[in-house]
Amino acid sequence: MRVLLVEDEQAIAEPLAERLGREGLAVTWVANAADALAAPEHDLVLLDLRLPDRDGFEVCRELRARSSVPIIVISARGAEVDRVVALELGADDYLVKPFGIRELLARINAVTRRTGERAPASAVLRIGALTVDGDARLALLNGDELELTAMEFDLLAALSARPGAVVSRRRLLDEVWEGRHHVATKTVDVHVATLRRKLGDPGWIQTVRGVGFRLRGA
Repeated sequence: MRVLLVEDEQAIAEPLAERLGREGLAVTWVANAADALAAPEHDLVLLDLRLPDRDGFEVCRELRARSSVPIIVISARGAEVDRVVALELGADDYLVKPFGIRELLARINAVTRRTGERAPASAVLRIGALTVDGDARLALLNGDELELTAMEFDLLAALSARPGAVVSRRRLLDEVWEGRHHVATKTVDVHVATLRRKLGDPGWIQTVRGVGFRLRGA
């Protein structure tokens, strides 16, 4: 696996790259936003937020706008608002420094499992103007392809499998985030909000207060 490590602190980047290399990962280290955005596409991005030339949030936004590459934010900024903003901009996970290498490897494995060949639904599902193809990992609305991150597609597929039915936040965490205990239920709400914007009509996904969400039926 080719990993792009975007980290401006050499004292952090060099030992991290070396350790990941011992795990069989091919790590490219860049120390600023310009080099990160100019780098060829990798299989995974580890992104620090405090970069010398641009804010890491901007880098996350630009990377996501042009690619579905999995992005894990690694940052000393542990406030909830930073986590929420990163997820809204398309990050797949968020890890606060300092962290253990075993936890990082577990996060990498979880993200790549979700964004790899696994599809939450293998059938082609059609709900009104919405089509969700699990095998092709493709979602169409009125015939136009929706530009979704891997996480957003998995969430849409999970809801599309039960159109008209209420799906609890806990069930979505179990299916889309594979039951990872460190993921807060608010994470589901953040991704639902982003998915609603991309669908262009908030009515596509209805909130059932205190329970979860429902994708409207055909």
